Amino acid sequence: MTLLLNGVGAFLLLTLLIALIRIWRGPAASDRMLASQLFGTTGVALLLVLAEAQGSAALRDVALVLALLSVLAIVGFVTRVVRIDRSEP
Repeated sequence: MTLLLNGVGAFLLLTLLIALIRIWRGPAASDRMLASQLFGTTGVALLLVLAEAQGSAALRDVALVLALLSVLAIVGFVTRVVRIDRSEP
């Protein structure tokens, strides 16, 4: 079972790398924000997989905090985009 969890963790790390590249090279701000949202979601999943593999309850708490911060980030981005759209003629 640990081998399977390590394989899933490696796959999630690869997904994080792809999201990081999209954040770096994204053509638009919305593409970058979606990639950073993927970064947050994948980070939560990776932490939960690691918590299960190691039997650590503290990693579950860290995953919960990361999920909450990810929601706040998307709310801040949407608020900023709505303000920009209202100010343009």
